Amino acid sequence: MTHGFDTLAIHAGQEPDPRTGAVVVPIYQTSTYKQDGVGGLREGYEYSRSANPTRTALEECLQALEGGRRGLAFASGLAAEDALIRTVCKPGDHVVIPDDAYGGTFRLFAKVAERWGISWTSAKLSDVAAVRAAVRPETKLVWVETPTNPLLGIADIAALAGVAHEAGALLVVDNTFASPYLQQPLAHGADVVVHSTTKYVGGHSDVVGGALIAGDAALGDELAYHQNAMGAVAGPFDAWLTLRGIKTLGVRMERHSDNAEKIAAFLVDHPKVTKVYYPGLPEHQGHEIAVKQMLRFGGMVSFQVLGGEQEAVDLCDRTKLFTLGESLGGVESLIEHPGRMTHASVAGTSLEVPADLVRLSVGIETVDDLLADLAEALG
Repeated sequence: MTHGFDTLAIHAGQEPDPRTGAVVVPIYQTSTYKQDGVGGLREGYEYSRSANPTRTALEECLQALEGGRRGLAFASGLAAEDALIRTVCKPGDHVVIPDDAYGGTFRLFAKVAERWGISWTSAKLSDVAAVRAAVRPETKLVWVETPTNPLLGIADIAALAGVAHEAGALLVVDNTFASPYLQQPLAHGADVVVHSTTKYVGGHSDVVGGALIAGDAALGDELAYHQNAMGAVAGPFDAWLTLRGIKTLGVRMERHSDNAEKIAAFLVDHPKVTKVYYPGLPEHQGHEIAVKQMLRFGGMVSFQVLGGEQEAVDLCDRTKLFTLGESLGGVESLIEHPGRMTHASVAGTSLEVPADLVRLSVGIETVDDLLADLAEALG
């Protein structure tokens, strides 16, 4: 029987505890497990770096939500990305990355992986021809964010999967901004999905984590081997918190999207706003593709303001309900200046973001209160 998203979010990997009947997966706060004789493992558990029942529940749930063959939970989104890169790539290999990418992903490639012989080229993901032109014979990964961070660009997952597969490369999609509720990249041809589960999946700004979901079982096994060998796994309490957040992911994403749509419309009409980035706007360059591959358009909105960089910085300081802070995807609304905060690592590169850009993570508060806060801050 095929179940709906919200049913999977609440039940996948989370059967009632067989011993006590507890309906919530227990926190198995243990490092090791009693063996019934040498090599006599109970349900395969021997050491919690290799596997832990709470983490297993999270991994099975993520696998179900993304429609994958193997889900793996990590200590952070960047730990997940690092494990993927080192599983698939070796010195001499090449990766295509977005020209509008999360600063931490750029830093991982430019400052860490590059030192170990992995080269990269940035390309505009909305331009399929540009991505194809960036691919080389040694390309192993085409790395996609859609929507991108922070300019909310949209990439055609199916088209880029074709480009990657023609070249013998894998298509990786960072699905953090959309969440599995709004978009399932594997269904459009992606090979691996990446999440910072810190964001919408966890949803409450109280846990850091990451995930990989593979569409192929053999690749999933390779990733699992490296997860264990490298060791940056999600702890049991972190896995439990993330699972708790997942249960309400669908209803939260609906409210995030409701609020963000109204805020984007408000900003479009504001005289002190020069440009709004939100894929739900009909004038957005990627709107038609977003309609094709997303359920709704999410809770992230970016915009540029009159007055340049200083005005953007000052605006971030003037809001009251929108909290000045990094990260995103929590129930509370956040505001930040990407150029000086989340994307400072790309300053002076081809990925540098506009200095007058402000990024909002629109929460699930009463939207009229959020609109009033922005109206007062903009003046």
